[in-house]
Amino acid sequence: MKNLKLMSVIMLGLLFGLTSCQDEIDNENGNNPNTNSADSVTASNLERSAKHDGSFDDFLDGISCSSILLPVTATVNGSQVSVVSESDYQQVLDILGQFNTDDDQVVLQFPLTVKLSNYTEVVVTNQMEYDALIDACNQAESAGQDAIACLDINFPITILTYSLNFDQTGSVVIESEQQLYNFMNNFSDDELFSVDYPITAIINGDSNVTLSSDIDLMSRINECLATEDAMDEAEESADTLETILVDGLFQVESFVNSGIDTANDYAEYTVDFANDLTVTAVNTVDMAAQDVQGTYEVTSEIDVYLSLNFTGNASFELLNQTWEVTSYSENSISLQSTVNASVTLILSQI
Repeated sequence: MKNLKLMSVIMLGLLFGLTSCQDEIDNENGNNPNTNSADSVTASNLERSAKHDGSFDDFLDGISCSSILLPVTATVNGSQVSVVSESDYQQVLDILGQFNTDDDQVVLQFPLTVKLSNYTEVVVTNQMEYDALIDACNQAESAGQDAIACLDINFPITILTYSLNFDQTGSVVIESEQQLYNFMNNFSDDELFSVDYPITAIINGDSNVTLSSDIDLMSRINECLATEDAMDEAEESADTLETILVDGLFQVESFVNSGIDTANDYAEYTVDFANDLTVTAVNTVDMAAQDVQGTYEVTSEIDVYLSLNFTGNASFELLNQTWEVTSYSENSISLQSTVNASVTLILSQI
């Protein structure tokens, strides 16, 4: 009987010991190691987050899955530009930004070299080969296999490796995105892995966050992708608003400041937005009155904004600020001050 009791105590001790070891493994993983195989969601999240992000030069090449290695020569809206370094990007942006509703055209000069999302460098010799890259990128985006650019992991991080029976086999310190991509892309099917949490990352280019588990990583990625989608939608809305502004002729229907609507101060004027980012207010009653000149800019983040800057007329200078676009249509544009939400402006098309 004593031997039986002794054996029972030993077995209980082993059981608690095994449970404790498994808890340590689970704590190191932040998730069950079985989920962290080469084809797991976590593996995909890490690999996509570590891919080369080629979106920074999309204004030049139109492909987010790759970037052009400089130097390169391009014809931008009819003007030839030699882009030798990243500082020369501004030349391209200045030409593209001259008019906001024109059809921009960038014609690349071949051959050129691109860096793909897997960090491979490829020489492209003609437009047909380049079009094939565009098609491949579109397919990757449709399949959810493109780079996750909205989450940037802060390195170094440590990845723990396990055999299929959960025995820890080693650890690897990852120092860069390319190293992480190569590690995950070449990870063996007969191994398991886990991230040694906590790690930190930058979300949407500005917010530092701490990630404590695989679930936390997935949640942050879903969150930043949703923000990225909202920013893309806002950019499309900004483009639509620019077209409405340039194609139309407007008047101040309402300008409420300190609870008082002073739209009558603008009743004699029409407001004309040009596609070179200038705006002119013309007095249609007093032909001797001087036109009011100004500039404007439509920008976007999550929301769309219209910035106005008039000179030479006190009434119109009161409109000089950045306005949030709260609603718009071809007939009316409603704006709210980003400084004082009680200040509103409505432009209606004539």
